[in-house]
Amino acid sequence: MSANTPGHSRGLKKTHKAAIAGVATLSAAALGLSLVQGNGGSTETEPQALAHTQQVAWSYDAGSPQAKALAASLDQQTSAFTLKAKQEADLKAKAAAKAKADAAAKAKAAAAAKAKAEAKKRAAAKAAASRAAARKPVFANNLDGWIREALFIMDKHNIPGTYNGIYKNVMRESSGNPYAINNWDINAINGVPSKGLLQVIYPTFKAYHIPGTKFDQYDPVANIVAACNYAADRYGTIDNVNSAY
Repeated sequence: MSANTPGHSRGLKKTHKAAIAGVATLSAAALGLSLVQGNGGSTETEPQALAHTQQVAWSYDAGSPQAKALAASLDQQTSAFTLKAKQEADLKAKAAAKAKADAAAKAKAAAAAKAKAEAKKRAAAKAAASRAAARKPVFANNLDGWIREALFIMDKHNIPGTYNGIYKNVMRESSGNPYAINNWDINAINGVPSKGLLQVIYPTFKAYHIPGTKFDQYDPVANIVAACNYAADRYGTIDNVNSAY
């Protein structure tokens, strides 16, 4: 019988309607429905893939259980990621704080060690000075003591001279008077009189003065040491001086 037979295009059977309604409820696929005339004048339906893909709109219902479950899952994942990022940031911050604290502690320890070393060095220097002072002989405040103290200082500065060499020149120049002064020779006329035990003029005393002794021409020890230093420079030693020099 021809497909165009009158009466077969009107009304579908209940089974056909149910099939169409079932297909329409599928939201994830696009299905086509074609009507085919069967033998004996009956009309049947057969789902077929559409020749051209049709997009089926899918509406999102936020109130549906599936949507709620999806939202809850996303919230849970977001919270997990946020918590993990926060934990990692906290760990980094703690590590940075620890590194900073360790560096500060190391710097503090180094400064303390340096201060301790410097204090120890100062204490050692002070102790050495104290020992040196303790070892320094006590000299009498007379000609003998002045000569011996001068020799003690001269020895530290490698200035040659002997007790006898100093003594003979002192007796010739000043008779042992530390305040002796020559006001009549050429030096006095020039305004620089000879002074002290070994009668040195100010320019000579200034040039040959030894640090550690008083800067005073009348000081007996400073006078002897400066005069012996000058004699060593000019004559080799005070022992070689037997007259005015």
